[in-house]
Amino acid sequence: MNLAIVVPLLLLLMNSPWSRDHFRASPSSLAVHQSERVIPGADRLLSEYVHLVKGKNVALVSNHSGRLTNGTHLVDTLFRTPGVTMTALFGMEFNIRSNDYSIQRDNEKDIDPQTGIVKYSLYGETHKPTAEMLKGVDVIVFDIQEVGARFYEHINILGFVMEAAAENNVEVVVLDRPNPLTGRHFDGFLPDDEYLFRFGSYASVPVVHGATMGELAQFYSGEKLLRGGKIPKLHVIPMKGWKRSMWFDQTGLEWRKPSPNLLTLKSVLAYAGTCLFEGLNISEGRGTDHPFEYIGAPWIDNIKAAEILNGLRLPGISFEPVEFTPEKKPYLGRAPELSGQLCSGIFVNITDRDQAQPYRAGIALVWAFNKLHSDKLVWDEKVFERLTAKKDFVKMIRSGATPQQIFSSWEKDLQEYTRRIKPYLLYE
Repeated sequence: MNLAIVVPLLLLLMNSPWSRDHFRASPSSLAVHQSERVIPGADRLLSEYVHLVKGKNVALVSNHSGRLTNGTHLVDTLFRTPGVTMTALFGMEFNIRSNDYSIQRDNEKDIDPQTGIVKYSLYGETHKPTAEMLKGVDVIVFDIQEVGARFYEHINILGFVMEAAAENNVEVVVLDRPNPLTGRHFDGFLPDDEYLFRFGSYASVPVVHGATMGELAQFYSGEKLLRGGKIPKLHVIPMKGWKRSMWFDQTGLEWRKPSPNLLTLKSVLAYAGTCLFEGLNISEGRGTDHPFEYIGAPWIDNIKAAEILNGLRLPGISFEPVEFTPEKKPYLGRAPELSGQLCSGIFVNITDRDQAQPYRAGIALVWAFNKLHSDKLVWDEKVFERLTAKKDFVKMIRSGATPQQIFSSWEKDLQEYTRRIKPYLLYE
Protein backbone atom coordinates (compact mmCIF):
# COMPACT_ATOMS: atom_id res chain seq x y z
CA MET A 1 0.00 0.00 0.00
CA ASN A 2 1.16 3.53 -0.74
CA LEU A 3 2.91 4.94 2.37
CA ALA A 4 1.91 8.43 1.32
CA ILE A 5 -1.66 7.39 2.06
CA VAL A 6 -1.10 5.12 5.06
CA VAL A 7 0.99 7.51 7.21
CA PRO A 8 -1.42 10.47 7.07
CA LEU A 9 -4.31 8.10 7.80
CA LEU A 10 -2.57 6.76 10.91
CA LEU A 11 -1.83 10.27 12.11
CA LEU A 12 -5.46 11.22 11.59
CA LEU A 13 -6.65 8.28 13.67
CA MET A 14 -4.13 8.98 16.44
CA ASN A 15 -5.33 12.55 16.74
CA SER A 16 -9.04 11.87 16.36
CA PRO A 17 -11.40 12.84 19.19
CA TRP A 18 -12.02 9.14 19.92
CA SER A 19 -8.32 8.49 20.36
CA ARG A 20 -7.79 11.67 22.34
CA ASP A 21 -10.67 11.05 24.70
CA HIS A 22 -10.29 7.29 25.00
CA PHE A 23 -10.39 6.03 28.57
CA ARG A 24 -6.67 5.61 29.22
CA ALA A 25 -5.93 2.14 30.54
CA SER A 26 -2.87 0.05 31.15
CA PRO A 27 -1.96 -2.42 28.38
CA SER A 28 -3.14 -5.32 30.51
CA SER A 29 -6.72 -4.14 30.13
CA LEU A 30 -6.63 -4.55 26.37
CA ALA A 31 -6.58 -8.33 26.44
CA VAL A 32 -7.23 -10.83 29.22
CA HIS A 33 -6.24 -14.45 28.67
CA GLN A 34 -8.69 -17.12 29.78
CA SER A 35 -6.23 -18.30 32.44
CA GLU A 36 -6.11 -14.79 33.93
CA ARG A 37 -9.86 -14.36 34.27
CA VAL A 38 -11.05 -13.49 37.77
CA ILE A 39 -13.24 -16.15 39.37
CA PRO A 40 -15.96 -14.50 41.48
CA GLY A 41 -17.21 -16.01 44.71
CA ALA A 42 -20.45 -17.15 43.06
CA ASP A 43 -18.53 -19.60 40.87
CA ARG A 44 -16.92 -21.17 43.95
CA LEU A 45 -20.03 -21.54 46.12
CA LEU A 46 -21.35 -24.85 44.81
CA SER A 47 -17.96 -26.46 44.30
CA GLU A 48 -15.61 -25.52 47.12
CA TYR A 49 -18.13 -24.11 49.62
CA VAL A 50 -21.32 -26.09 49.02
CA HIS A 51 -21.31 -27.17 52.69
CA LEU A 52 -22.42 -23.64 53.59
CA VAL A 53 -25.80 -24.16 51.89
CA LYS A 54 -26.28 -27.94 51.64
CA GLY A 55 -29.15 -29.19 53.77
CA LYS A 56 -30.26 -25.66 54.60
CA ASN A 57 -33.08 -23.24 53.85
CA VAL A 58 -31.51 -20.47 51.79
CA ALA A 59 -32.50 -16.89 50.99
CA LEU A 60 -30.69 -15.02 48.21
CA VAL A 61 -30.03 -11.27 48.07
CA SER A 62 -29.17 -10.42 44.49
CA ASN A 63 -30.12 -8.63 41.29
CA HIS A 64 -29.43 -9.01 37.57
CA SER A 65 -25.66 -9.05 38.26
CA GLY A 66 -25.83 -12.23 40.35
CA ARG A 67 -24.71 -14.58 37.61
CA LEU A 68 -22.07 -17.22 37.24
CA THR A 69 -19.43 -16.65 34.58
CA ASN A 70 -21.38 -18.97 32.27
CA GLY A 71 -24.30 -16.53 32.37
CA THR A 72 -26.61 -18.59 34.59
CA HIS A 73 -28.33 -16.65 37.33
CA LEU A 74 -27.34 -17.90 40.76
CA VAL A 75 -30.96 -18.32 41.84
CA ASP A 76 -31.51 -20.88 39.07
CA THR A 77 -28.38 -22.80 40.03
CA LEU A 78 -29.29 -22.86 43.72
CA PHE A 79 -32.88 -23.81 42.90
CA ARG A 80 -31.66 -26.89 41.00
CA THR A 81 -29.04 -27.95 43.55
CA PRO A 82 -29.99 -31.10 45.49
CA GLY A 83 -30.12 -30.53 49.22
CA VAL A 84 -30.63 -26.75 48.91
CA THR A 85 -34.09 -25.37 49.67
CA MET A 86 -34.65 -21.88 48.30
CA THR A 87 -36.96 -20.04 50.67
CA ALA A 88 -36.93 -16.35 49.65
CA LEU A 89 -35.41 -13.84 47.28
CA PHE A 90 -34.46 -10.25 48.07
CA GLY A 91 -33.93 -7.85 45.20
CA MET A 92 -33.36 -4.17 44.60
CA GLU A 93 -35.71 -1.74 42.84
CA PHE A 94 -35.58 -3.71 39.61
CA ASN A 95 -36.73 -7.17 38.68
CA ILE A 96 -34.11 -9.53 40.15
CA ARG A 97 -33.20 -10.61 36.61
CA SER A 98 -33.27 -7.23 34.86
CA ASN A 99 -32.16 -3.63 35.37
CA ASP A 100 -34.54 -2.08 32.85
CA TYR A 101 -36.39 0.90 34.36
CA SER A 102 -39.12 0.63 31.71
CA ILE A 103 -40.22 -2.74 33.10
CA GLN A 104 -42.87 -2.42 35.81
CA ARG A 105 -41.06 -2.17 39.11
CA ASP A 106 -41.37 -4.87 41.71
CA ASN A 107 -43.90 -4.67 44.47
CA GLU A 108 -42.58 -4.97 48.01
CA LYS A 109 -43.55 -8.64 47.70
CA ASP A 110 -43.71 -10.56 44.44
CA ILE A 111 -43.12 -13.99 42.94
CA ASP A 112 -40.18 -14.92 40.73
CA PRO A 113 -41.94 -16.48 37.72
CA GLN A 114 -39.08 -18.84 36.82
CA THR A 115 -38.85 -20.50 40.23
CA GLY A 116 -42.07 -19.59 42.03
CA ILE A 117 -40.05 -18.28 44.98
CA VAL A 118 -41.37 -15.32 46.93
CA LYS A 119 -39.38 -12.17 46.23
CA TYR A 120 -39.10 -9.01 48.32
CA SER A 121 -37.78 -5.60 47.34
CA LEU A 122 -35.25 -3.93 49.64
CA TYR A 123 -35.24 -0.70 47.66
CA GLY A 124 -38.59 0.81 48.64
CA GLU A 125 -39.82 1.51 52.14
CA THR A 126 -38.18 -1.63 53.51
CA HIS A 127 -34.38 -1.93 53.34
CA LYS A 128 -34.04 -4.48 56.11
CA PRO A 129 -35.58 -7.97 55.89
CA THR A 130 -38.18 -8.49 58.58
CA ALA A 131 -38.46 -11.49 60.89
CA GLU A 132 -41.48 -12.66 58.89
CA MET A 133 -39.50 -12.50 55.62
CA LEU A 134 -36.72 -14.56 57.23
CA LYS A 135 -39.00 -17.13 58.83
CA GLY A 136 -37.43 -20.57 58.43
CA VAL A 137 -34.28 -19.22 56.73
CA ASP A 138 -30.96 -20.72 57.84
CA VAL A 139 -28.59 -18.86 55.50
CA ILE A 140 -28.70 -15.63 53.51
CA VAL A 141 -26.48 -15.66 50.42
CA PHE A 142 -25.51 -12.14 49.28
CA ASP A 143 -24.35 -11.74 45.68
CA ILE A 144 -24.43 -8.30 44.05
CA GLN A 145 -21.99 -6.40 41.83
CA GLU A 146 -21.54 -3.01 43.44
CA VAL A 147 -19.95 0.14 42.00
CA GLY A 148 -17.38 1.40 44.51
CA ALA A 149 -19.41 4.37 45.83
CA ARG A 150 -21.02 4.53 49.28
CA PHE A 151 -24.21 6.28 48.18
CA TYR A 152 -25.04 3.50 45.73
CA GLU A 153 -27.48 1.34 47.68
CA HIS A 154 -25.77 -2.04 47.62
CA ILE A 155 -23.16 -1.70 50.37
CA ASN A 156 -25.79 -0.14 52.62
CA ILE A 157 -28.28 -2.94 51.98
CA LEU A 158 -25.46 -5.31 52.98
CA GLY A 159 -25.48 -3.63 56.39
CA PHE A 160 -29.25 -3.90 56.78
CA VAL A 161 -29.18 -7.57 55.72
CA MET A 162 -26.39 -8.43 58.15
CA GLU A 163 -28.24 -6.60 60.91
CA ALA A 164 -31.44 -8.56 60.23
CA ALA A 165 -29.51 -11.83 60.04
CA ALA A 166 -27.89 -11.20 63.43
CA GLU A 167 -31.26 -10.50 65.02
CA ASN A 168 -32.81 -13.67 63.59
CA ASN A 169 -29.89 -16.10 64.06
CA VAL A 170 -29.36 -16.47 60.31
CA GLU A 171 -25.90 -17.04 58.83
CA VAL A 172 -24.62 -14.77 56.05
CA VAL A 173 -22.59 -15.90 53.04
CA VAL A 174 -21.14 -13.06 50.95
CA LEU A 175 -19.99 -14.01 47.46
CA ASP A 176 -17.27 -11.55 46.58
CA ARG A 177 -17.04 -9.65 43.30
CA PRO A 178 -14.60 -6.99 42.03
CA ASN A 179 -14.75 -3.36 43.01
CA PRO A 180 -14.98 -1.98 39.45
CA LEU A 181 -12.95 1.11 40.43
CA THR A 182 -10.04 -0.96 41.82
CA GLY A 183 -9.21 -1.41 45.49
CA ARG A 184 -6.66 1.38 45.62
CA HIS A 185 -8.76 4.54 45.82
CA PHE A 186 -10.25 6.00 49.01
CA ASP A 187 -11.78 9.46 48.97
CA GLY A 188 -14.57 11.70 50.17
CA PHE A 189 -16.56 12.44 53.28
CA LEU A 190 -17.22 9.89 55.99
CA PRO A 191 -20.76 10.17 57.40
CA ASP A 192 -21.60 12.34 60.36
CA ASP A 193 -22.93 10.15 63.17
CA GLU A 194 -26.49 11.37 62.63
CA TYR A 195 -26.48 9.91 59.09
CA LEU A 196 -25.35 6.40 60.01
CA PHE A 197 -27.67 3.41 59.42
CA ARG A 198 -29.31 5.12 56.46
CA PHE A 199 -29.85 4.02 52.89
CA GLY A 200 -26.93 6.06 51.55
CA SER A 201 -24.61 5.72 54.53
CA TYR A 202 -25.20 2.65 56.66
CA ALA A 203 -21.68 2.55 58.12
CA SER A 204 -18.70 4.84 58.56
CA VAL A 205 -17.03 4.46 55.17
CA PRO A 206 -15.99 7.19 52.70
CA VAL A 207 -17.81 7.88 49.45
CA VAL A 208 -15.10 6.12 47.41
CA HIS A 209 -14.51 3.21 49.75
CA GLY A 210 -11.88 1.16 47.87
CA ALA A 211 -13.15 -2.21 49.12
CA THR A 212 -15.03 -5.24 47.85
CA MET A 213 -18.37 -6.36 49.22
CA GLY A 214 -16.68 -9.22 51.08
CA GLU A 215 -14.13 -6.90 52.63
CA LEU A 216 -16.84 -4.49 53.74
CA ALA A 217 -18.81 -7.36 55.28
CA GLN A 218 -15.75 -8.33 57.31
CA PHE A 219 -15.22 -4.68 58.26
CA TYR A 220 -18.83 -4.29 59.42
CA SER A 221 -18.50 -7.46 61.48
CA GLY A 222 -14.99 -7.06 62.85
CA GLU A 223 -15.44 -3.44 63.87
CA LYS A 224 -18.95 -4.11 65.24
CA LEU A 225 -20.49 -1.44 63.02
CA LEU A 226 -23.96 -2.99 62.80
CA ARG A 227 -26.83 -1.23 64.52
CA GLY A 228 -27.79 -2.99 67.72
CA GLY A 229 -24.36 -4.48 68.26
CA LYS A 230 -25.22 -8.05 67.28
CA ILE A 231 -23.00 -9.73 64.67
CA PRO A 232 -24.16 -12.65 62.47
CA LYS A 233 -22.08 -15.70 61.68
CA LEU A 234 -20.33 -14.54 58.51
CA HIS A 235 -18.69 -16.45 55.67
CA VAL A 236 -16.99 -14.60 52.82
CA ILE A 237 -16.18 -16.57 49.68
CA PRO A 238 -13.32 -14.65 48.09
CA MET A 239 -12.52 -14.27 44.42
CA LYS A 240 -9.59 -15.96 42.77
CA GLY A 241 -7.24 -13.88 40.66
CA TRP A 242 -8.40 -10.39 41.63
CA LYS A 243 -5.79 -7.77 42.51
CA ARG A 244 -6.38 -4.39 44.07
CA SER A 245 -4.92 -2.65 41.03
CA MET A 246 -7.51 -4.17 38.67
CA TRP A 247 -10.19 -2.15 36.93
CA PHE A 248 -13.26 -4.13 35.91
CA ASP A 249 -12.20 -4.32 32.27
CA GLN A 250 -9.03 -6.11 33.39
CA THR A 251 -10.89 -8.97 35.11
CA GLY A 252 -12.06 -10.87 32.02
CA LEU A 253 -15.61 -10.81 33.43
CA GLU A 254 -18.61 -9.76 31.35
CA TRP A 255 -19.73 -6.17 31.95
CA ARG A 256 -23.35 -5.92 33.05
CA LYS A 257 -24.32 -2.33 33.68
CA PRO A 258 -25.14 -2.06 37.41
CA SER A 259 -28.15 0.17 36.72
CA PRO A 260 -29.76 1.57 33.56
CA ASN A 261 -27.83 4.86 33.65
CA LEU A 262 -24.42 3.35 34.40
CA LEU A 263 -23.78 2.32 30.82
CA THR A 264 -20.02 1.86 30.91
CA LEU A 265 -17.10 1.71 33.31
CA LYS A 266 -16.39 5.34 32.40
CA SER A 267 -19.86 6.38 33.54
CA VAL A 268 -19.41 4.43 36.81
CA LEU A 269 -16.15 6.25 37.51
CA ALA A 270 -17.68 9.65 36.77
CA TYR A 271 -20.76 8.73 38.82
CA ALA A 272 -18.62 8.52 41.96
CA GLY A 273 -18.48 12.32 41.82
CA THR A 274 -21.20 13.68 39.58
CA CYS A 275 -24.04 11.82 41.25
CA LEU A 276 -24.03 14.92 43.48
CA PHE A 277 -26.00 16.68 40.75
CA GLU A 278 -29.08 14.68 41.68
CA GLY A 279 -29.42 17.40 44.33
CA LEU A 280 -29.48 20.34 41.89
CA ASN A 281 -31.63 21.58 39.00
CA ILE A 282 -28.90 20.47 36.59
CA SER A 283 -28.80 17.44 34.29
CA GLU A 284 -26.28 14.78 35.22
CA GLY A 285 -26.38 13.44 31.67
CA ARG A 286 -29.16 10.92 32.15
CA GLY A 287 -30.88 10.38 28.84
CA THR A 288 -27.65 10.77 26.85
CA ASP A 289 -25.00 8.30 25.75
CA HIS A 290 -22.69 9.74 28.44
CA PRO A 291 -24.63 9.71 31.73
CA PHE A 292 -22.70 11.26 34.62
CA GLU A 293 -19.94 12.32 32.21
CA TYR A 294 -22.09 15.18 30.83
CA ILE A 295 -23.24 17.77 33.37
CA GLY A 296 -25.18 20.86 32.34
CA ALA A 297 -28.24 23.10 32.04
CA PRO A 298 -29.45 25.61 29.41
CA TRP A 299 -28.15 28.60 31.38
CA ILE A 300 -24.61 27.46 32.22
CA ASP A 301 -21.63 29.39 30.86
CA ASN A 302 -19.68 26.26 30.01
CA ILE A 303 -16.71 28.09 28.49
CA LYS A 304 -16.09 30.00 31.71
CA ALA A 305 -16.83 26.95 33.83
CA ALA A 306 -14.28 24.85 31.93
CA GLU A 307 -11.68 27.58 32.35
CA ILE A 308 -12.26 27.74 36.11
CA LEU A 309 -12.29 23.98 36.56
CA ASN A 310 -9.20 23.26 34.48
CA GLY A 311 -7.44 25.95 36.52
CA LEU A 312 -7.75 23.66 39.54
CA ARG A 313 -5.44 21.18 37.78
CA LEU A 314 -7.17 18.10 39.14
CA PRO A 315 -5.11 15.06 38.08
CA GLY A 316 -6.33 12.75 35.32
CA ILE A 317 -9.38 14.81 34.37
CA SER A 318 -10.07 17.39 31.68
CA PHE A 319 -13.21 19.55 31.85
CA GLU A 320 -14.43 20.26 28.33
CA PRO A 321 -17.36 22.41 27.10
CA VAL A 322 -20.15 20.36 25.55
CA GLU A 323 -23.76 20.73 24.45
CA PHE A 324 -26.29 17.92 24.84
CA THR A 325 -30.02 17.28 24.90
CA PRO A 326 -31.31 14.68 27.39
CA GLU A 327 -34.11 12.48 26.09
CA LYS A 328 -36.13 9.56 27.38
CA LYS A 329 -34.32 6.37 26.45
CA PRO A 330 -36.17 3.05 25.99
CA TYR A 331 -34.72 1.69 29.24
CA LEU A 332 -35.85 4.67 31.34
CA GLY A 333 -39.09 4.67 33.30
CA ARG A 334 -39.54 8.42 33.07
CA ALA A 335 -38.12 11.41 31.26
CA PRO A 336 -34.80 12.60 32.72
CA GLU A 337 -34.01 16.03 34.17
CA LEU A 338 -34.27 18.79 31.50
CA SER A 339 -35.52 16.31 28.91
CA GLY A 340 -35.75 17.83 25.44
CA GLN A 341 -33.80 20.95 26.40
CA LEU A 342 -30.48 21.89 24.86
CA CYS A 343 -28.02 21.99 27.74
CA SER A 344 -24.75 23.86 27.85
CA GLY A 345 -22.43 21.91 30.06
CA ILE A 346 -19.19 20.17 30.89
CA PHE A 347 -17.83 16.84 29.70
CA VAL A 348 -15.92 15.25 32.58
CA ASN A 349 -13.25 13.65 30.42
CA ILE A 350 -11.24 11.18 32.48
CA THR A 351 -7.91 11.03 30.69
CA ASP A 352 -6.00 8.95 33.23
CA ARG A 353 -8.17 6.81 35.44
CA ASP A 354 -5.33 5.74 37.74
CA GLN A 355 -4.74 9.39 38.67
CA ALA A 356 -8.32 10.69 38.54
CA GLN A 357 -10.22 11.54 41.72
CA PRO A 358 -13.84 11.65 40.56
CA TYR A 359 -15.42 12.66 43.85
CA ARG A 360 -13.22 15.73 43.96
CA ALA A 361 -14.24 16.48 40.37
CA GLY A 362 -17.89 16.36 41.43
CA ILE A 363 -17.26 18.71 44.35
CA ALA A 364 -15.33 21.06 42.05
CA LEU A 365 -18.18 21.14 39.52
CA VAL A 366 -20.72 22.06 42.20
CA TRP A 367 -18.36 24.77 43.45
CA ALA A 368 -17.77 26.19 39.94
CA PHE A 369 -21.46 26.31 39.00
CA ASN A 370 -22.28 27.99 42.30
CA LYS A 371 -19.49 30.50 41.68
CA LEU A 372 -20.91 31.36 38.26
CA HIS A 373 -24.65 30.86 38.69
CA SER A 374 -25.59 30.95 42.37
CA ASP A 375 -28.74 32.87 41.47
CA LYS A 376 -30.02 30.05 39.25
CA LEU A 377 -29.23 27.02 41.41
CA VAL A 378 -32.05 25.23 43.18
CA TRP A 379 -30.72 23.06 46.01
CA ASP A 380 -32.37 19.92 47.36
CA GLU A 381 -30.56 19.84 50.68
CA LYS A 382 -32.11 16.51 51.71
CA VAL A 383 -30.60 14.86 48.64
CA PHE A 384 -27.22 16.43 49.37
CA GLU A 385 -27.38 15.17 52.94
CA ARG A 386 -28.06 11.65 51.62
CA LEU A 387 -25.24 11.80 49.06
CA THR A 388 -22.61 13.42 51.29
CA ALA A 389 -23.87 12.34 54.75
CA LYS A 390 -22.57 15.73 55.87
CA LYS A 391 -24.82 18.32 57.47
CA ASP A 392 -22.77 21.32 56.41
CA PHE A 393 -21.73 20.58 52.82
CA VAL A 394 -24.17 22.99 51.20
CA LYS A 395 -23.22 25.62 53.79
CA MET A 396 -19.54 25.14 52.90
CA ILE A 397 -20.23 25.77 49.21
CA ARG A 398 -22.44 28.79 49.85
CA SER A 399 -19.99 30.33 52.29
CA GLY A 400 -17.24 30.39 49.67
CA ALA A 401 -15.08 27.45 50.79
CA THR A 402 -12.61 26.49 48.07
CA PRO A 403 -12.47 22.95 46.66
CA GLN A 404 -9.11 22.41 48.38
CA GLN A 405 -10.57 23.45 51.74
CA ILE A 406 -13.41 20.98 51.25
CA PHE A 407 -11.02 18.20 50.23
CA SER A 408 -8.87 18.86 53.28
CA SER A 409 -11.88 18.59 55.59
CA TRP A 410 -12.08 14.82 55.17
CA GLU A 411 -8.36 13.91 55.20
CA LYS A 412 -8.13 13.05 58.90
CA ASP A 413 -11.22 10.84 58.78
CA LEU A 414 -9.96 9.16 55.61
CA GLN A 415 -6.64 8.29 57.22
CA GLU A 416 -8.48 6.73 60.17
CA TYR A 417 -10.68 4.69 57.80
CA THR A 418 -7.72 3.33 55.85
CA ARG A 419 -6.10 2.28 59.14
CA ARG A 420 -9.23 0.58 60.43
CA ILE A 421 -10.17 -1.33 57.28
CA LYS A 422 -6.68 -2.62 56.50
CA PRO A 423 -6.95 -5.81 58.63
CA TYR A 424 -10.08 -6.84 56.71
CA LEU A 425 -8.73 -6.52 53.17
CA LEU A 426 -8.52 -9.87 51.38
CA TYR A 427 -6.43 -9.07 48.32
CA GLU A 428 -3.00 -7.65 47.51
